[in-house]
Amino acid sequence: MTAGAVTGWQAEVRRLAAKRDAVLLAHNYQAPEIQDVADHVGDSLALSRLAAGSDASTIVFAGVHFMAETAKILAPERTVLMPDPAAGCSLADTITAEQLRAWKAEHPGATVVAYVNTSAEVKAEADVCCTSSNAVDVVESIPADTEILFLPDQFLGAHVQRITGRDNIRLWLGECHVHAAISPADLRSRVATDPDAELYVHPECGCTTSALWLSTVGGLPAERTHVLSTGGMLDQARSSTAGKVLVATEIGMLHQLRQANPRTVFEPVNPAAACRYMKMTTPDKLLRCLREGVGEVHVDPDVAARARASVQRMVTIGSASSGE
Repeated sequence: MTAGAVTGWQAEVRRLAAKRDAVLLAHNYQAPEIQDVADHVGDSLALSRLAAGSDASTIVFAGVHFMAETAKILAPERTVLMPDPAAGCSLADTITAEQLRAWKAEHPGATVVAYVNTSAEVKAEADVCCTSSNAVDVVESIPADTEILFLPDQFLGAHVQRITGRDNIRLWLGECHVHAAISPADLRSRVATDPDAELYVHPECGCTTSALWLSTVGGLPAERTHVLSTGGMLDQARSSTAGKVLVATEIGMLHQLRQANPRTVFEPVNPAAACRYMKMTTPDKLLRCLREGVGEVHVDPDVAARARASVQRMVTIGSASSGE
C-alpha cells in the first residue's frame, strides 16, 4: 500500500483479507484505488511467482481471468477468487485450444510459445509460456533450427523476430484491443508535441514498429526510445532523470510510474488507452469478494496438469526478468 492515511474502505479490505487468510494481488493496469490496497502490485510474471510462493490459503486476484487461472494452475491447492470473474481479455480471446491444435497439425515438429495472455486450455497445448520481458529469452532457449509457433500477439511476436533475427517464427495474428489502438499516428503526434521527452513503449502496441523507425531516422533519439514490459518500465522509471516520459501502454500503469518517480512527468501517448476488463474490478466488488468468498476460479485438473509444465518453464526462464 502507498504511504498516507488509510481510508475506511482500505481498512475494511485489510481486515477482511486477514480474516480470510488471503493475499491480494493487483495488476499494474487496475484502477489506482485497487492498486493502493493490494498486498502486491505487478505484472503477470511477478504476480504468478507471488501466487506460487505465497503461503496464504486464499489468493484474491484483481486482474483478468487468465491471470487468476494462472494462479490456480501454479497453486492448485489454494482457493483463488476474482472480484469479477467476467473480466476477460481481448487478446486471450483471439485463439482457442481447437484453433491451436489445428495450427500445430499444419506445422508438425514446431515448438509452441504461448504468451501468458491465453486461456488455461491454450497453455495446455503449448510447450512453453512467456511474458513480454522474457519472450526473447524463451525463444533463444529453443534450438535455432526449430520452427516456432508464437501466439497470440502479433506485435510482440514481430518484436521478438526483430530482436532474435530468426526467420522461422510463425505468428498468430492476434492483438490486444487497447495496445493495438495506440497507433503510429498517436505516437508521431505526441513525439512532435514533446520532442525532448523520453518514450516507453510496450511491445504489444501497434506503434512499436513506428517507435523503432523514429529512433533510427532521427525523429526520436534512440537513447530515449525504450521498448519495455510493464515491469521494465517500472525499473527504467526508478532511475530516470528525464523531465517527461511519454508512455505507450494501458493508462493504469501511470499510477505505478508516478509513485516510483515523482520527479518525472509521465503522460500517456493515448489517454483513452484504458482496458474495460481491467477496470471491472471495483471497490464494492472487492469487498463482496472478500466478505462472501464469491468469484472462485476453477481450472479442470487435467487441463491444469498439462498447462502447469509450460507455465513453470516460463517462471523459471523469467526468474531474472521483469514481467509482462
